[in-house]
Amino acid sequence: MSDINAPSGCRKCPRLAHFLDEQRIDKPTYFNGPVPNFYSPDPKLLVIGLAPGMHGANQTGRPFTGDWAGDLLYAAMAKYGFTSGTYDRDAKGQDGLELVDAMVTNVVRCVPPQNKPVASEINTCRDNYHTPQLAALPDLKVMLCLGKISHDSTLRSLGMRLATHKFGHGTEYEDDRGRTILSSYHCSRYNTNTKRLTEEMFFDIFARAREICGR
Repeated sequence: MSDINAPSGCRKCPRLAHFLDEQRIDKPTYFNGPVPNFYSPDPKLLVIGLAPGMHGANQTGRPFTGDWAGDLLYAAMAKYGFTSGTYDRDAKGQDGLELVDAMVTNVVRCVPPQNKPVASEINTCRDNYHTPQLAALPDLKVMLCLGKISHDSTLRSLGMRLATHKFGHGTEYEDDRGRTILSSYHCSRYNTNTKRLTEEMFFDIFARAREICGR
């Protein structure tokens, strides 16, 4: 398996690179760089988020670590056997948590202003990192997309038409290699506070992912 990460000095997206330059001055203790994938060898499940959170992955350097979205994500992964060890949001990625048959990534590897990447940034990161990563996972069975942008970008990476593979919570499609694209509302605090996504709904997605993975 190849791990496709953006190099620490990546400046392919000028707006994001400039924003990170500012954050290195404003928040010198933060990671403030393209966040690398978090993974176990030969993953069967790939969890695909949107982008690092300012006070989550951009602070800790590990996807979905340090904020509410990570609290819910790693609780769900633990419940269905995709982690070992204990997640600690305050440990800055040094909690000893390990993934089991899984990888966690984002379609945009750098934190964007207001947590909103623009189309050119999504496209650049997809072409350089997301698409090659999908091709480099030989044992992958499930691509779990958190949110519509993750869903749409992943489908574009796979050459699948958005018009016939629309996003929805719990939708399932197969690519030409027989891998399942499973989608969920993003596990953001906004979605859970508004009850668009409940813990039960989110856990059900991981139960389905485990079933498809044959675990």
